[in-house]
Amino acid sequence: MKIEIAPHAGFCFGVRRSVDTVEDLLKRQIPITTLGPVIHNPTVVSSMVNRGVTVTENREEVRTETVVIRAHGSPKEDHDFFRSKGMKVVDTTCPFVARIHKKVADESEKGIPIIIVGEREHAEVVGIRGWVRSAPCYVVYSTEDILALPQMEKACVVAQTTTPKNHYKALCQELTKRIPGCECMESICETTSVRQREAASMAERCDVMLVIGSKTSSNTRKLQRLCAQICSRTFLLEGAAEVANVPLQAQDFIGITAGASTPDEIIKEVVTRMSELDKTITTQTEAPVEAQEASADLEFAAEFEKTLVSIHTGQTVTGTIVQVTDSEVCVNIGYKSDGLIPVAELTTRENHREAYKVGDEIEAEVVKVNDGEGNVLLSQKNIVNRKVWDELIEKYENNEYVEGVGKDVVKGGLIVDVQGIRTFVPASQLSERYVEKIDQFIGKNVKVKIIEADKQKRRLVASRKVVLQEESATVKAAAWEKLEVGAKIKGTVRRLTDFGAFVDVGGVDGLVHITDLSWGRVKHPSEVVKPGDEVEVLVLALDRDRERISLGLKQNKPKPWETAQINYPVGSITEGKVVRIVTFGAFVELEPGLDGLVHISQISASRIGKVEDVLTVGDIVRVRVLDVNTENKRISLSIRDAADNAEAAEVEGMDLEELPADEEI
Repeated sequence: MKIEIAPHAGFCFGVRRSVDTVEDLLKRQIPITTLGPVIHNPTVVSSMVNRGVTVTENREEVRTETVVIRAHGSPKEDHDFFRSKGMKVVDTTCPFVARIHKKVADESEKGIPIIIVGEREHAEVVGIRGWVRSAPCYVVYSTEDILALPQMEKACVVAQTTTPKNHYKALCQELTKRIPGCECMESICETTSVRQREAASMAERCDVMLVIGSKTSSNTRKLQRLCAQICSRTFLLEGAAEVANVPLQAQDFIGITAGASTPDEIIKEVVTRMSELDKTITTQTEAPVEAQEASADLEFAAEFEKTLVSIHTGQTVTGTIVQVTDSEVCVNIGYKSDGLIPVAELTTRENHREAYKVGDEIEAEVVKVNDGEGNVLLSQKNIVNRKVWDELIEKYENNEYVEGVGKDVVKGGLIVDVQGIRTFVPASQLSERYVEKIDQFIGKNVKVKIIEADKQKRRLVASRKVVLQEESATVKAAAWEKLEVGAKIKGTVRRLTDFGAFVDVGGVDGLVHITDLSWGRVKHPSEVVKPGDEVEVLVLALDRDRERISLGLKQNKPKPWETAQINYPVGSITEGKVVRIVTFGAFVELEPGLDGLVHISQISASRIGKVEDVLTVGDIVRVRVLDVNTENKRISLSIRDAADNAEAAEVEGMDLEELPADEEI
């Protein structure tokens, strides 16, 4: 009997992450509740329950302080509910599913209808529907479902991640025919597609297909249906005990695959039981039965370890160099395929033909188990980089910043080289504001904070926005410590509004209200200051709770009335601007905040009927100070006296012989 196990059988990334998260919380003895079974496998869920995990489908029944959202995801209202109760939400929603949540939330916010291709009551579909906002949402899984849809001009189409790719593609073609503005998102999990392709390929080659997994698992049932269409002898097994019910023959070629919720242990148990069954139908030889069984056990164990355990990405292996070429070093690592180390992944790249010899032992890290041509892709450089990786993980765990250099713009963000480690910074995490041109960061030093680390895949996600926010918060806190009412401080005008000017005073902005810019009348702040001006202001008031600062600019200058008698002594002549005309005279501004009155009788030597006959608002006039009353804030001025005085001064300075004969002096 020959057995072949699909390379991608068992846990997918999302499910493994959910299970590992729960296991970690159990180790730390943290009481948790999972919103629904964290995995569609009764054995695994039962084990978790026996160790203290509470499972409920009803959020109202959650009593623990920590709740875990499973890989299928959950409606947004569940997240909001738990946070409103002060609970800690551990969100293990599969990244593929979370991407769908964001898409339907964004599109439905624009009023675009959402169409989900999937099983209506499946937890993943229920979760997706819970992220649709102000737009209609429909769930379809057949051509009949599509025909029942109402007419619409636009639609955003997404798929349950385990939907067969061909089925989704066919339904998208139907939807595109009916809906002019139909956008179909590539939302099927690639691991699911790979698993289904592997299963279909095996079903074509094998006599018997065994699909291992829970009957409640959607992706397991789909694997069974897919295989059954190709191989008539397809069986779904939930555990090793069911192997005995499968009709097998000694010459059968058996293919084994498993759903995304099937643990490795159950797959191993099934294969072990198959091995035991194999003994009962193996042709008898002359050797003793004990010897036959021992030999079979050893052969089975070796084959099983090679197929199921084998090597994995990130593993350190030691091998022997068997070939050195211009582009790579070929290494025998004791696996069914040789390992290849590209020159770029060697620690010594210059003159590598001299540095690496056939027969030398070398240590390297597995980058890819299959490079597409059946070889294992290795990296020697990664071994050296592991120390750097460990340092970065330590900084991540200690909430420390790291520095890197912007390298490439990719879909959704920027790749930053942090000490040789490619780190992804999402576009939304580049700045506190929207960044239109991401390529401005290429070649620039970037300080970031690691916000997500996938230790298994050696992937980092970082945020520059968090750094800016935290640094801004630190600067603000320091600035607030120095502020006190009555203090004079220097600042920079940042922006103007109709009601005042905002001034940066050491990391925080304060407002100089338009009435506090000048002692005089101000129609707009631009009459007094402009952005970029360095000014000295007085702290008038502080509201620490609301983070508001009231500043004054005019308060740093003496009040005009306090120096009026000194600056404008009685009898002195000065210039001013007519700012207001009334029936009994005109008000002339001598300086901002200081107006004097020219009575109608003091405007001209001859009698005038109306002030407007002689003066207009905005005129610059010469006036003589008649009286200054600081107590009542009144200044009396005369245009007539200033004019008379000017004429007298002019005559006094003339030569009498120059006067006309009929001129009277």
